[in-house]
Amino acid sequence: MTLDRAQGLAESARALSAGEVTSRRLVEQALARIAATQGTLNAFRLVRAEAALAEADAADRELAAGTRRPLLGVPVAVKDDMDVAGEPTAFGCAGAHPAAARDGEAVRRLRAAGAVVVGKTNTCELGQWPFTEGPAFGATRNPWNHEHTPGGSSGGSAAAVAAGLVPAALGSDGAGSVRIPASWTHLVGVKPQRGRVSTWPRGESFQGITVNGTLARTVGDAALLLDAASGNHDLDPHRPPAIEASAAVGRDPGRLRIALSLKPPFTAVPARLTPQVRARVVALAERLAALGHEVEEADPPYGQIGLTFVPRATAGIAEWVAEAPFPALLDPRTRGAARLGRLLGGAPLRAARRAEAVLHRRIGGFFTSYDVVLAPTTAAPPPLVGAMLHLSGFATDRAMIAACPYAWPWNVLGWPGVNVPAGFTPGGLPVGAQLLGPAHSEPLLLSLAAQLEAELRWHEHWPPSPVAGSPDARPLVADSPDA
Repeated sequence: MTLDRAQGLAESARALSAGEVTSRRLVEQALARIAATQGTLNAFRLVRAEAALAEADAADRELAAGTRRPLLGVPVAVKDDMDVAGEPTAFGCAGAHPAAARDGEAVRRLRAAGAVVVGKTNTCELGQWPFTEGPAFGATRNPWNHEHTPGGSSGGSAAAVAAGLVPAALGSDGAGSVRIPASWTHLVGVKPQRGRVSTWPRGESFQGITVNGTLARTVGDAALLLDAASGNHDLDPHRPPAIEASAAVGRDPGRLRIALSLKPPFTAVPARLTPQVRARVVALAERLAALGHEVEEADPPYGQIGLTFVPRATAGIAEWVAEAPFPALLDPRTRGAARLGRLLGGAPLRAARRAEAVLHRRIGGFFTSYDVVLAPTTAAPPPLVGAMLHLSGFATDRAMIAACPYAWPWNVLGWPGVNVPAGFTPGGLPVGAQLLGPAHSEPLLLSLAAQLEAELRWHEHWPPSPVAGSPDARPLVADSPDA
Protein backbone atom coordinates (compact mmCIF):
# COMPACT_ATOMS: atom_id res chain seq x y z
CA MET A 1 0.00 0.00 0.00
CA THR A 2 1.57 3.28 -1.08
CA LEU A 3 1.25 6.81 0.18
CA ASP A 4 0.39 8.13 -3.28
CA ARG A 5 -3.25 7.07 -3.53
CA ALA A 6 -5.73 5.10 -1.48
CA GLN A 7 -6.39 1.49 -2.37
CA GLY A 8 -10.03 0.64 -2.98
CA LEU A 9 -12.49 0.14 -0.16
CA ALA A 10 -12.87 -3.61 -0.68
CA GLU A 11 -9.14 -4.11 -1.18
CA SER A 12 -8.36 -2.15 2.01
CA ALA A 13 -10.85 -4.22 3.99
CA ARG A 14 -9.38 -7.44 2.57
CA ALA A 15 -5.79 -6.42 3.37
CA LEU A 16 -6.74 -5.48 6.92
CA SER A 17 -8.55 -8.75 7.47
CA ALA A 18 -5.57 -10.68 6.10
CA GLY A 19 -3.14 -8.86 8.36
CA GLU A 20 -1.21 -7.36 5.43
CA VAL A 21 -1.55 -3.81 6.77
CA THR A 22 -2.72 -2.08 9.92
CA SER A 23 -5.52 0.39 10.27
CA ARG A 24 -3.09 2.87 11.81
CA ARG A 25 -0.95 2.67 8.68
CA LEU A 26 -3.92 3.22 6.36
CA VAL A 27 -5.22 6.12 8.44
CA GLU A 28 -1.76 7.71 8.70
CA GLN A 29 -1.45 7.51 4.92
CA ALA A 30 -4.90 9.03 4.41
CA LEU A 31 -4.09 11.88 6.80
CA ALA A 32 -0.79 12.50 5.01
CA ARG A 33 -2.52 12.65 1.63
CA ILE A 34 -5.13 15.05 2.97
CA ALA A 35 -2.48 17.32 4.49
CA ALA A 36 -0.45 17.30 1.28
CA THR A 37 -3.41 18.33 -0.89
CA GLN A 38 -5.40 20.63 1.37
CA GLY A 39 -3.67 23.69 -0.06
CA THR A 40 -4.59 22.66 -3.62
CA LEU A 41 -7.77 20.59 -3.64
CA ASN A 42 -9.20 21.84 -0.33
CA ALA A 43 -11.48 18.80 -0.05
CA PHE A 44 -11.95 18.78 3.74
CA ARG A 45 -13.69 21.17 6.11
CA LEU A 46 -12.43 19.28 9.14
CA VAL A 47 -9.88 16.52 9.72
CA ARG A 48 -10.20 14.23 12.77
CA ALA A 49 -6.48 13.40 12.93
CA GLU A 50 -6.09 12.56 16.61
CA ALA A 51 -9.50 10.90 16.95
CA ALA A 52 -9.07 8.88 13.75
CA LEU A 53 -5.69 7.53 14.84
CA ALA A 54 -7.15 6.50 18.20
CA GLU A 55 -10.01 4.74 16.40
CA ALA A 56 -7.51 3.05 14.08
CA ASP A 57 -5.58 1.71 17.07
CA ALA A 58 -8.82 0.35 18.53
CA ALA A 59 -9.61 -1.29 15.18
CA ASP A 60 -6.17 -2.91 15.11
CA ARG A 61 -6.79 -4.38 18.55
CA GLU A 62 -10.08 -5.82 17.33
CA LEU A 63 -8.45 -7.26 14.23
CA ALA A 64 -5.69 -8.82 16.30
CA ALA A 65 -8.35 -10.42 18.52
CA GLY A 66 -10.01 -12.00 15.49
CA THR A 67 -12.98 -9.64 15.19
CA ARG A 68 -14.18 -9.09 11.64
CA ARG A 69 -16.58 -6.42 10.43
CA PRO A 70 -17.18 -5.31 6.83
CA LEU A 71 -15.08 -2.12 7.02
CA LEU A 72 -13.11 -2.66 10.22
CA GLY A 73 -10.23 -0.20 10.24
CA VAL A 74 -10.85 1.28 6.76
CA PRO A 75 -10.57 5.10 6.50
CA VAL A 76 -13.51 6.91 4.88
CA ALA A 77 -14.88 10.46 4.77
CA VAL A 78 -18.34 11.94 5.16
CA LYS A 79 -19.88 15.16 3.90
CA ASP A 80 -20.20 18.03 6.35
CA ASP A 81 -23.98 17.88 6.44
CA MET A 82 -23.81 14.68 8.50
CA ASP A 83 -23.44 14.68 12.27
CA VAL A 84 -20.27 13.16 13.70
CA ALA A 85 -20.28 13.06 17.50
CA GLY A 86 -18.03 15.73 18.98
CA GLU A 87 -17.60 17.63 15.72
CA PRO A 88 -19.48 20.64 14.30
CA THR A 89 -21.86 20.27 11.36
CA ALA A 90 -21.37 23.51 9.45
CA PHE A 91 -22.99 22.40 6.15
CA GLY A 92 -20.99 24.98 4.23
CA CYS A 93 -21.97 27.87 6.49
CA ALA A 94 -19.66 30.39 8.14
CA GLY A 95 -19.23 30.65 11.90
CA ALA A 96 -18.16 28.47 14.80
CA HIS A 97 -20.85 25.81 14.96
CA PRO A 98 -21.58 23.70 18.04
CA ALA A 99 -20.37 20.13 18.24
CA ALA A 100 -22.90 17.40 17.48
CA ALA A 101 -23.92 15.39 20.53
CA ARG A 102 -24.12 12.09 18.67
CA ASP A 103 -23.55 10.53 15.27
CA GLY A 104 -26.23 10.76 12.61
CA GLU A 105 -27.69 7.37 11.78
CA ALA A 106 -25.69 6.90 8.57
CA VAL A 107 -22.43 7.70 10.37
CA ARG A 108 -23.42 5.45 13.27
CA ARG A 109 -23.90 2.57 10.85
CA LEU A 110 -20.56 3.22 9.14
CA ARG A 111 -18.87 3.07 12.52
CA ALA A 112 -20.78 -0.09 13.39
CA ALA A 113 -19.31 -1.62 10.23
CA GLY A 114 -15.88 -0.66 11.57
CA ALA A 115 -15.04 2.31 9.35
CA VAL A 116 -12.78 5.10 10.63
CA VAL A 117 -14.12 8.55 9.69
CA VAL A 118 -11.00 10.60 9.00
CA GLY A 119 -12.80 13.86 8.31
CA LYS A 120 -15.75 15.86 7.04
CA THR A 121 -15.67 17.11 3.47
CA ASN A 122 -16.52 20.50 2.05
CA THR A 123 -19.94 21.37 0.69
CA CYS A 124 -21.47 24.59 -0.55
CA GLU A 125 -23.82 26.50 1.76
CA LEU A 126 -26.74 24.22 2.70
CA GLY A 127 -25.97 22.08 -0.35
CA GLN A 128 -27.80 24.31 -2.80
CA TRP A 129 -25.46 24.62 -5.77
CA PRO A 130 -23.43 22.47 -8.20
CA PHE A 131 -20.15 23.98 -7.04
CA THR A 132 -18.25 23.71 -3.75
CA GLU A 133 -17.09 27.20 -2.90
CA GLY A 134 -17.83 29.81 -0.30
CA PRO A 135 -16.37 32.35 2.13
CA ALA A 136 -16.54 29.83 4.99
CA PHE A 137 -13.89 27.52 3.53
CA GLY A 138 -12.65 28.75 0.13
CA ALA A 139 -12.89 26.80 -3.11
CA THR A 140 -12.68 23.04 -3.51
CA ARG A 141 -11.02 22.14 -6.79
CA ASN A 142 -11.32 19.34 -9.31
CA PRO A 143 -8.42 16.83 -9.19
CA TRP A 144 -8.57 16.50 -12.99
CA ASN A 145 -8.08 20.24 -13.54
CA HIS A 146 -7.65 22.64 -10.65
CA GLU A 147 -9.15 25.52 -12.59
CA HIS A 148 -12.52 23.74 -12.57
CA THR A 149 -15.01 22.87 -9.86
CA PRO A 150 -15.56 19.24 -8.84
CA GLY A 151 -19.25 20.08 -8.72
CA GLY A 152 -21.53 20.12 -5.72
CA SER A 153 -22.84 19.96 -3.33
CA SER A 154 -20.86 16.82 -2.40
CA GLY A 155 -17.81 18.28 -4.11
CA GLY A 156 -15.44 17.74 -1.20
CA SER A 157 -16.30 14.05 -0.99
CA ALA A 158 -15.91 13.69 -4.76
CA ALA A 159 -12.55 15.49 -4.85
CA ALA A 160 -11.26 13.39 -1.94
CA VAL A 161 -12.17 10.10 -3.59
CA ALA A 162 -11.14 11.08 -7.12
CA ALA A 163 -7.71 12.19 -5.91
CA GLY A 164 -7.27 8.99 -3.90
CA LEU A 165 -7.19 10.67 -0.49
CA VAL A 166 -9.73 8.11 0.79
CA PRO A 167 -11.15 5.05 -0.96
CA ALA A 168 -14.80 6.10 -0.68
CA ALA A 169 -17.02 8.71 0.95
CA LEU A 170 -20.60 9.52 1.80
CA GLY A 171 -22.36 12.45 0.18
CA SER A 172 -25.93 13.63 -0.07
CA ASP A 173 -28.10 14.19 -3.13
CA GLY A 174 -31.03 16.63 -3.18
CA ALA A 175 -30.93 17.67 -6.84
CA GLY A 176 -28.03 15.59 -8.10
CA SER A 177 -25.51 16.49 -5.39
CA VAL A 178 -23.89 13.03 -5.43
CA ARG A 179 -24.35 12.31 -9.12
CA ILE A 180 -23.20 15.70 -10.45
CA PRO A 181 -19.81 15.76 -8.67
CA ALA A 182 -19.37 12.06 -9.46
CA SER A 183 -19.93 12.92 -13.13
CA TRP A 184 -17.43 15.78 -13.05
CA THR A 185 -14.71 13.82 -11.21
CA HIS A 186 -14.91 10.42 -13.00
CA LEU A 187 -16.53 8.48 -10.16
CA VAL A 188 -19.38 6.11 -9.50
CA GLY A 189 -22.03 7.98 -7.53
CA VAL A 190 -25.06 6.21 -6.08
CA LYS A 191 -28.24 8.08 -5.21
CA PRO A 192 -30.24 5.35 -3.46
CA GLN A 193 -33.95 4.93 -2.87
CA ARG A 194 -35.36 7.43 -0.39
CA GLY A 195 -34.87 6.03 3.10
CA ARG A 196 -32.24 3.48 2.05
CA VAL A 197 -29.54 5.40 3.95
CA SER A 198 -31.06 7.27 6.85
CA THR A 199 -30.82 11.07 6.99
CA TRP A 200 -31.66 11.02 10.72
CA PRO A 201 -31.72 13.24 12.83
CA ARG A 202 -33.85 14.63 10.01
CA GLY A 203 -36.45 12.06 9.06
CA GLU A 204 -37.02 13.90 5.79
CA SER A 205 -34.20 16.11 4.62
CA PHE A 206 -35.39 18.98 2.42
CA GLN A 207 -38.97 17.72 2.44
CA GLY A 208 -37.88 14.26 1.31
CA ILE A 209 -35.93 15.20 -1.81
CA THR A 210 -32.48 14.73 -0.25
CA VAL A 211 -30.97 11.30 0.39
CA ASN A 212 -27.53 10.14 1.49
CA GLY A 213 -25.45 8.25 -1.07
CA THR A 214 -22.00 6.94 -1.89
CA LEU A 215 -19.03 7.98 -4.03
CA ALA A 216 -16.26 5.60 -5.05
CA ARG A 217 -14.00 4.74 -7.97
CA THR A 218 -15.64 1.38 -8.60
CA VAL A 219 -19.17 0.03 -8.53
CA GLY A 220 -18.12 -2.62 -6.03
CA ASP A 221 -16.75 -0.07 -3.59
CA ALA A 222 -19.81 2.18 -3.96
CA ALA A 223 -22.05 -0.83 -3.27
CA LEU A 224 -19.96 -1.95 -0.28
CA LEU A 225 -20.22 1.49 1.31
CA LEU A 226 -23.95 1.55 0.52
CA ASP A 227 -24.45 -1.77 2.31
CA ALA A 228 -22.51 -0.51 5.33
CA ALA A 229 -24.44 2.76 5.60
CA SER A 230 -27.91 1.41 4.77
CA GLY A 231 -30.63 1.06 7.37
CA ASN A 232 -33.02 3.11 9.39
CA HIS A 233 -33.52 4.89 12.66
CA ASP A 234 -36.60 3.72 14.53
CA LEU A 235 -38.36 7.01 13.76
CA ASP A 236 -37.51 7.23 10.05
CA PRO A 237 -40.67 7.80 7.96
CA HIS A 238 -39.29 5.98 4.88
CA ARG A 239 -38.16 2.38 5.37
CA PRO A 240 -37.62 0.62 2.03
CA PRO A 241 -37.15 -3.16 1.93
CA ALA A 242 -33.54 -4.23 2.46
CA ILE A 243 -31.27 -5.01 -0.49
CA GLU A 244 -27.80 -6.54 -0.83
CA ALA A 245 -26.05 -4.04 -3.06
CA SER A 246 -22.72 -5.85 -3.11
CA ALA A 247 -24.34 -9.11 -4.22
CA ALA A 248 -25.80 -7.32 -7.24
CA VAL A 249 -22.39 -6.21 -8.50
CA GLY A 250 -21.39 -9.66 -9.68
CA ARG A 251 -24.79 -10.51 -11.14
CA ASP A 252 -25.52 -10.55 -14.87
CA PRO A 253 -28.19 -7.90 -15.46
CA GLY A 254 -29.67 -9.87 -18.35
CA ARG A 255 -30.81 -8.29 -21.60
CA LEU A 256 -32.43 -4.97 -20.71
CA ARG A 257 -34.66 -2.47 -22.49
CA ILE A 258 -32.87 0.85 -22.08
CA ALA A 259 -34.38 4.23 -22.90
CA LEU A 260 -31.80 6.79 -24.01
CA SER A 261 -33.25 10.09 -22.80
CA LEU A 262 -31.39 13.16 -24.07
CA LYS A 263 -34.13 15.77 -23.71
CA PRO A 264 -33.91 17.86 -20.53
CA PRO A 265 -36.98 17.67 -18.28
CA PHE A 266 -39.17 20.76 -18.03
CA THR A 267 -37.26 23.80 -16.79
CA ALA A 268 -38.36 27.40 -16.51
CA VAL A 269 -35.19 28.64 -18.25
CA PRO A 270 -33.38 27.28 -21.32
CA ALA A 271 -31.18 24.21 -20.99
CA ARG A 272 -29.25 22.62 -23.86
CA LEU A 273 -27.16 19.47 -23.95
CA THR A 274 -23.66 20.43 -25.08
CA PRO A 275 -22.25 18.45 -28.02
CA GLN A 276 -19.24 17.12 -26.09
CA VAL A 277 -21.43 15.63 -23.36
CA ARG A 278 -23.98 14.32 -25.85
CA ALA A 279 -21.25 12.50 -27.76
CA ARG A 280 -20.02 10.69 -24.65
CA VAL A 281 -23.51 9.64 -23.52
CA VAL A 282 -24.42 8.40 -27.01
CA ALA A 283 -21.16 6.44 -27.11
CA LEU A 284 -22.12 4.83 -23.81
CA ALA A 285 -25.52 3.91 -25.26
CA GLU A 286 -23.78 2.33 -28.22
CA ARG A 287 -21.60 0.31 -25.85
CA LEU A 288 -24.70 -0.91 -24.02
CA ALA A 289 -26.22 -1.96 -27.33
CA ALA A 290 -23.03 -3.83 -28.20
CA LEU A 291 -23.37 -5.68 -24.88
CA GLY A 292 -26.72 -7.00 -26.11
CA HIS A 293 -29.17 -4.56 -24.57
CA GLU A 294 -32.06 -3.07 -26.53
CA VAL A 295 -31.46 0.69 -26.60
CA GLU A 296 -33.76 3.27 -28.14
CA GLU A 297 -34.39 6.97 -27.66
CA ALA A 298 -37.37 7.69 -25.41
CA ASP A 299 -38.10 10.26 -22.71
CA PRO A 300 -40.00 9.64 -19.47
CA PRO A 301 -43.30 11.59 -19.26
CA TYR A 302 -41.99 14.20 -16.83
CA GLY A 303 -44.66 16.81 -17.55
CA GLN A 304 -44.50 19.81 -15.22
CA ILE A 305 -42.49 17.97 -12.56
CA GLY A 306 -40.43 21.09 -11.89
CA LEU A 307 -43.41 22.75 -10.26
CA THR A 308 -43.28 20.13 -7.50
CA PHE A 309 -39.55 20.49 -6.90
CA VAL A 310 -39.27 24.19 -6.07
CA PRO A 311 -41.64 24.25 -3.04
CA ARG A 312 -39.92 21.24 -1.49
CA ALA A 313 -36.39 22.51 -2.10
CA THR A 314 -36.98 26.05 -0.88
CA ALA A 315 -39.07 24.96 2.12
CA GLY A 316 -36.18 22.71 3.07
CA ILE A 317 -33.77 25.63 2.86
CA ALA A 318 -36.11 27.69 5.05
CA GLU A 319 -36.06 24.92 7.67
CA TRP A 320 -32.26 24.88 7.79
CA VAL A 321 -32.02 28.69 7.85
CA ALA A 322 -34.42 28.82 10.80
CA GLU A 323 -31.90 26.73 12.76
CA ALA A 324 -28.73 28.46 11.53
CA PRO A 325 -26.69 29.85 14.44
CA PHE A 326 -25.37 32.77 12.37
CA PRO A 327 -28.10 33.78 9.88
CA ALA A 328 -26.45 37.16 9.19
CA LEU A 329 -23.43 35.33 7.74
CA LEU A 330 -25.49 33.40 5.19
CA ASP A 331 -25.19 34.08 1.45
CA PRO A 332 -27.86 36.53 0.23
CA ARG A 333 -29.00 33.84 -2.21
CA THR A 334 -29.62 31.51 0.72
CA ARG A 335 -31.70 34.10 2.52
CA GLY A 336 -33.67 34.76 -0.68
CA ALA A 337 -34.37 31.06 -1.16
CA ALA A 338 -35.51 30.80 2.45
CA ARG A 339 -37.93 33.68 1.97
CA LEU A 340 -39.41 31.94 -1.04
CA GLY A 341 -39.58 28.70 0.93
CA ARG A 342 -41.57 30.38 3.67
CA LEU A 343 -44.00 31.69 1.06
CA LEU A 344 -44.38 28.27 -0.55
CA GLY A 345 -44.39 26.31 2.68
CA GLY A 346 -48.17 26.10 3.05
CA ALA A 347 -50.62 25.10 0.33
CA PRO A 348 -48.02 24.96 -2.50
CA LEU A 349 -45.86 22.58 -0.48
CA ARG A 350 -48.80 20.35 0.37
CA ALA A 351 -49.82 20.25 -3.30
CA ALA A 352 -46.25 19.40 -4.32
CA ARG A 353 -46.15 16.53 -1.85
CA ARG A 354 -49.52 15.18 -3.04
CA ALA A 355 -48.35 15.30 -6.66
CA GLU A 356 -45.64 12.73 -5.97
CA ALA A 357 -48.11 9.84 -6.06
CA VAL A 358 -49.41 11.00 -9.45
CA LEU A 359 -45.86 11.25 -10.77
CA HIS A 360 -45.09 7.77 -9.47
CA ARG A 361 -47.99 6.33 -11.43
CA ARG A 362 -47.31 8.24 -14.64
CA ILE A 363 -43.53 7.84 -14.77
CA GLY A 364 -43.77 4.37 -13.26
CA GLY A 365 -45.84 3.38 -16.28
CA PHE A 366 -42.83 4.18 -18.45
CA PHE A 367 -41.05 1.25 -16.81
CA THR A 368 -43.56 -1.21 -18.22
CA SER A 369 -41.85 -0.56 -21.56
CA TYR A 370 -38.29 0.01 -20.35
CA ASP A 371 -36.13 -1.36 -17.55
CA VAL A 372 -33.63 1.48 -17.22
CA VAL A 373 -33.27 5.08 -18.37
CA LEU A 374 -29.86 6.24 -19.59
CA ALA A 375 -29.54 10.03 -19.45
CA PRO A 376 -26.79 12.62 -19.20
CA THR A 377 -25.97 13.49 -15.60
CA THR A 378 -25.19 17.07 -16.59
CA ALA A 379 -25.64 19.08 -19.76
CA ALA A 380 -22.13 20.53 -19.67
CA PRO A 381 -18.63 19.73 -18.40
CA PRO A 382 -17.51 21.14 -15.04
CA PRO A 383 -17.43 24.97 -15.00
CA LEU A 384 -14.47 27.04 -13.93
CA VAL A 385 -14.00 27.72 -10.25
CA GLY A 386 -15.76 30.99 -9.42
CA ALA A 387 -18.07 30.93 -12.44
CA MET A 388 -21.23 30.93 -10.27
CA LEU A 389 -19.89 32.15 -6.95
CA HIS A 390 -20.80 35.84 -7.19
CA LEU A 391 -23.92 35.70 -9.36
CA SER A 392 -27.30 36.95 -8.20
CA GLY A 393 -29.90 34.45 -7.09
CA PHE A 394 -31.72 34.47 -10.42
CA ALA A 395 -28.49 34.32 -12.43
CA THR A 396 -27.27 31.43 -10.29
CA ASP A 397 -30.50 29.54 -10.92
CA ARG A 398 -30.19 30.12 -14.68
CA ALA A 399 -26.56 28.97 -14.76
CA MET A 400 -27.30 25.97 -12.54
CA ILE A 401 -30.26 24.81 -14.63
CA ALA A 402 -28.31 25.28 -17.86
CA ALA A 403 -25.46 23.10 -16.58
CA CYS A 404 -27.46 20.57 -14.55
CA PRO A 405 -31.05 20.08 -15.78
CA TYR A 406 -31.13 16.27 -15.71
CA ALA A 407 -30.64 15.01 -12.15
CA TRP A 408 -33.35 16.54 -9.94
CA PRO A 409 -36.52 14.71 -11.16
CA TRP A 410 -35.33 11.50 -9.49
CA ASN A 411 -35.12 13.40 -6.20
CA VAL A 412 -38.80 14.31 -6.50
CA LEU A 413 -39.61 10.67 -7.22
CA GLY A 414 -37.34 9.32 -4.49
CA TRP A 415 -36.08 6.55 -6.81
CA PRO A 416 -32.50 5.30 -7.34
CA GLY A 417 -29.95 6.57 -9.82
CA VAL A 418 -26.29 5.76 -10.44
CA ASN A 419 -23.78 8.01 -12.16
CA VAL A 420 -21.18 6.17 -14.20
CA PRO A 421 -18.15 7.75 -15.88
CA ALA A 422 -18.81 8.36 -19.57
CA GLY A 423 -15.36 9.54 -20.55
CA PHE A 424 -13.74 12.90 -21.11
CA THR A 425 -14.21 15.98 -23.25
CA PRO A 426 -11.53 16.77 -25.84
CA GLY A 427 -10.07 19.09 -23.19
CA GLY A 428 -9.75 16.25 -20.67
CA LEU A 429 -12.66 17.10 -18.36
CA PRO A 430 -14.73 14.20 -17.02
CA VAL A 431 -18.43 13.79 -17.83
CA GLY A 432 -20.89 11.14 -16.72
CA ALA A 433 -24.20 9.48 -17.46
CA GLN A 434 -27.02 8.37 -15.19
CA LEU A 435 -28.61 4.95 -14.99
CA LEU A 436 -32.09 5.60 -13.59
CA GLY A 437 -34.67 3.08 -12.43
CA PRO A 438 -38.03 2.77 -10.67
CA ALA A 439 -38.49 2.23 -6.94
CA HIS A 440 -36.05 -0.13 -5.21
CA SER A 441 -34.08 -0.80 -8.40
CA GLU A 442 -30.57 -0.32 -6.97
CA PRO A 443 -29.59 -3.99 -7.56
CA LEU A 444 -30.46 -3.78 -11.26
CA LEU A 445 -28.71 -0.43 -11.72
CA LEU A 446 -25.59 -1.62 -9.91
CA SER A 447 -25.38 -4.86 -11.89
CA LEU A 448 -25.67 -2.90 -15.14
CA ALA A 449 -23.08 -0.36 -13.97
CA ALA A 450 -20.71 -3.18 -13.04
CA GLN A 451 -21.14 -4.73 -16.49
CA LEU A 452 -20.16 -1.40 -18.06
CA GLU A 453 -17.22 -1.04 -15.70
CA ALA A 454 -15.87 -4.44 -16.70
CA GLU A 455 -15.88 -3.23 -20.31
CA LEU A 456 -14.66 0.34 -19.88
CA ARG A 457 -12.28 -0.07 -16.90
CA TRP A 458 -12.81 3.56 -15.89
CA HIS A 459 -11.23 2.97 -12.47
CA GLU A 460 -7.85 2.53 -14.13
CA HIS A 461 -7.76 6.23 -15.10
CA TRP A 462 -6.42 8.60 -12.44
CA PRO A 463 -6.16 12.39 -12.38
CA PRO A 464 -2.70 13.94 -12.30
CA SER A 465 -1.11 14.18 -8.86
CA PRO A 466 -2.10 17.41 -7.06
CA VAL A 467 0.54 20.12 -6.79
CA ALA A 468 0.89 22.95 -4.31
CA GLY A 469 0.15 26.59 -4.94
CA SER A 470 -3.59 27.10 -5.44
CA PRO A 471 -4.39 30.62 -4.21
CA ASP A 472 -8.01 30.06 -3.19
CA ALA A 473 -7.78 26.95 -1.04
CA ARG A 474 -7.24 27.43 2.66
CA PRO A 475 -4.96 25.20 4.76
CA LEU A 476 -6.90 23.27 7.34
CA VAL A 477 -5.76 22.81 10.92
CA ALA A 478 -6.39 19.22 11.95
CA ASP A 479 -8.92 18.79 14.73
CA SER A 480 -9.88 22.48 14.67
CA PRO A 481 -13.68 22.90 14.75
CA ASP A 482 -13.42 26.30 13.09
CA ALA A 483 -11.17 25.23 10.22
